[in-house]
Amino acid sequence: MSKNQDTDMVSNKNLMLKTIAMPLHKNINGNIFGGWIMSKMDIAGGILAKEISKGRVSTVCVKNINFLKPISAGDLVFCYAKCKKIGNTSITTKIEIWIKKIHSKLFGISYCSTTATFIYVAIDKYGKPRMFSIKNKKSKLK
Repeated sequence: MSKNQDTDMVSNKNLMLKTIAMPLHKNINGNIFGGWIMSKMDIAGGILAKEISKGRVSTVCVKNINFLKPISAGDLVFCYAKCKKIGNTSITTKIEIWIKKIHSKLFGISYCSTTATFIYVAIDKYGKPRMFSIKNKKSKLK
């Protein structure tokens, strides 16, 4: 990854994952199960944290998960992640799930369905926190 790509990963909202919600992922009410949504958010944030820290990371905290609108089977699911804060061993991310309807009379409609803050810690091969550095990390966050 080039220096400019590193800067972009830290400062921009990044599309980290794109998938489709399937009927198998429905809850008893017919909407997509919140646990499935949360797992996609964790994967998306984990990819971003791994790229920033250039190594292994572990999820340590999920804050303020907000299920704003339901997701239906057949919806395209876009997981965006943005780095909000970098510590000596930790990375705080803001994750958003955006939906695009690709079926029924709602075809093409998009909306934000879920938001949350995920915190990851960089870890070494023994699973212990490890320090990492990124040049000018404070100036890269907006």
